[in-house]
Amino acid sequence: MTPDPFYLIVDSADWIERLVPLGVKLVQLRIKDADETVLRQHIRRAKTVCATHGCQLVLNDYWQLAIDETCDFIHLGQEDLVDADVAAIRAAGLKLGLSTHDPAELDTALAARPDYVALGPVWPTILKAMTWAPQGIERVTDWKARVSPLPLVAIGGVTVERAPLVLDAGADSAAVVTDITLNPDPEARVRQWIEATAPWRH
Repeated sequence: MTPDPFYLIVDSADWIERLVPLGVKLVQLRIKDADETVLRQHIRRAKTVCATHGCQLVLNDYWQLAIDETCDFIHLGQEDLVDADVAAIRAAGLKLGLSTHDPAELDTALAARPDYVALGPVWPTILKAMTWAPQGIERVTDWKARVSPLPLVAIGGVTVERAPLVLDAGADSAAVVTDITLNPDPEARVRQWIEATAPWRH
C-alpha cells in the first residue's frame, strides 16, 4: 500500500460521517470497550461512508469482526497481535498494520509481514498512558531505514504543524487523533491537515 500522508484516527462512525466527506483518504476506526452489536453498527456505517468517498478504512483491534464484516484493513497493537490469528487474517484478504515502540517489538512486527508499521509516540501524547518515552524525530528516520520498503506511520503528539517534520524525517503517513477531535473546529483542522500534507501526497 501507499498510505495517504494524513491518517485520521477516530472513535466512532459519527466522526467518520462528519469528516471523511471533507477529503480524508485514510481513516482508522478505533473504538474501545463497546459491545459487539454497537461495534458492528459503527463498522457498517464507516464502511458505507468510506466506500462512497474513496477513503481507506482501517479497523483497530477487532480482527474477527473485521473478517466477519469483510473489512479490508486491520490495525493491531502488540498485545492484540499475540492473540490474533494472523493466518486467518491473511486468508480473509485483510491487510495488516502493526504498532511498534522499541526494537524488540519491531522484530515481532516484521516477522508478521505487515502492510505497514507504526511508530510511536513521537511526541508526548494525551491519548493514553504510555510506557514509552517520546521517540523523537531521529527515531522516525531510523525506523524508516529498518522497515523500508514497508510504509511507516508516525503517531503520538502529531499536530498539523508537526506533520511535515515526521514526513520529512521518513514517515509515509502522520497519524492524528486529538489535534482534530479536541479542536474547536474539527472540520477546519481537517482541511488544514489535507493542505499541509499535500506535498507528500502521491
